[in-house]
Amino acid sequence: MATSFDSGQPTSARNLRLRDFVLNFMGDAPVWYKQTIVGFLILNLMFFAVWTLAPLFGIEDYVTTIKTVAGWVIVLQFIFTLAMALQCYPLQPGGLIAIQAIAIGLASADTVYHEVEAGLKVILLLMFMVAGVFFMKDLLLWIFTKIFVNVRSKLVISVLFMFVAAVLSAFLDALTVIAVVITIGVGFANVIDGLLKDESHLQDEVSRQRFNQDRQQFYRFLRNIMMHAAIGTALGGVCTKVGEPQNLLIADRLDWGFIKFIIEMAIVTMPVFAVGIITCIFLEATRLFSFGAKAPESILQVLKEYDDEVSSRFTGRDKAKLIIQAIAVVFLVVGLSLQWAQVGLIGLSIIVLQTAFNGVIREHDLGPAFEEALPFTALLVVFFAIVAVIHDQHLFSPVLAYILNLDPSIQPGMFYIANGILSAISDNVFVATVYINEIHAAFVDESINRELFNKLGVAVNTGTNIPSVATPNGQAAFLFLLTSSLAPRIRLSYMRMVFMALPYTITLGVTGWIMVHFFL
Repeated sequence: MATSFDSGQPTSARNLRLRDFVLNFMGDAPVWYKQTIVGFLILNLMFFAVWTLAPLFGIEDYVTTIKTVAGWVIVLQFIFTLAMALQCYPLQPGGLIAIQAIAIGLASADTVYHEVEAGLKVILLLMFMVAGVFFMKDLLLWIFTKIFVNVRSKLVISVLFMFVAAVLSAFLDALTVIAVVITIGVGFANVIDGLLKDESHLQDEVSRQRFNQDRQQFYRFLRNIMMHAAIGTALGGVCTKVGEPQNLLIADRLDWGFIKFIIEMAIVTMPVFAVGIITCIFLEATRLFSFGAKAPESILQVLKEYDDEVSSRFTGRDKAKLIIQAIAVVFLVVGLSLQWAQVGLIGLSIIVLQTAFNGVIREHDLGPAFEEALPFTALLVVFFAIVAVIHDQHLFSPVLAYILNLDPSIQPGMFYIANGILSAISDNVFVATVYINEIHAAFVDESINRELFNKLGVAVNTGTNIPSVATPNGQAAFLFLLTSSLAPRIRLSYMRMVFMALPYTITLGVTGWIMVHFFL
């Protein structure tokens, strides 16, 4: 009698084999990527064997050097997993490398725990603030949708999307803001695609082809808006201590409150913000770098009718929910400004307030709010394990010593460049965590004074947040957009995203460096 597991295949094909473990390893990641990660792990074991057997070969005097080289190899391997995030989420390969690094003695579990303990504020931010903003999604969707369907000028709508995304990202979470923008894009794309399938709306082949051409033109328009909004999240995220996860860690090391952080960063962030808006206007006016695409009037009219239909179905309870969410936004901004509590605890507060007054009381309704942030939170803890390797092996000490031995007047600019380059190819949270910890250690050791410490802190924050727009690797919001279901529909590939971000990378990056080097 066949069981539920009987597939009808020969018994031998259903037996457990080594090949099954190989196929399961890192799922559907490319074979070359899996082989690379295995090669990394084997290479690290070889380093371990060399320093373990060093006394047998009389090279024990070189053990420290060998461990230093191995530590740098671990860091580069981890950066590789960040750069290849589209092939596999970095948590799995990066986590394997981090576990192995601890197992072979390049860092201790106690050091990792200490790093996690020091970063608890950032972890609370990711866990609760992102979830809190999730329950504001209806309000954010309403705001962006009204902008989208009521503003006819492409130039105005581009600037508005960038501006609103920047303002929201300064007080909320950039990842959630871009998720809302993506949701709007997907919703509109679904409406348009649905009409294309509607035989009653398009009765002949000619009208169908014309509508399909308008749809493709609208997708080019939508691609422009998505990129402007993504840049906006970076412009706003750099301004406040809650704009990006690493900002909170930097503010903690500098002992700056919410308002103090904004004021100290403004010398760089405000000119960069202004240049960002100017760049947006320039690109739309000149139509360079694939910008300047306009939405066909026929498509906009369809979307306007759809929005009117949705608004007409609004009940009193729906309006009450929006009011509660608006009150939660005010509570959030005031609470952050007056520092009522740690950021993560304020996030937990707005979760409680919104769910209580909007009737979200079932556990399974709460769960989705935490889905966006927890994978990245787990990855952040892996970051801290790699930071522990850097700390225990003193990897950044020579680099830091070199920069700190330069003339103090050029140190901030050098840190900005170093952070910017690394953030463009890896993740800015990782880069910022490493550099601010090392600079803080130098300050504690009295290698630098308070004034220079403040300047270097500004350089690290702006260096990791501004040039990182160059590639999707640099910022979680950019990577989220690239890997979304909307990206293939609007033909937003990796290289197209890099190409479209290039003018912003140049104008924002150079402006940031000028302000750090000459005016800080």
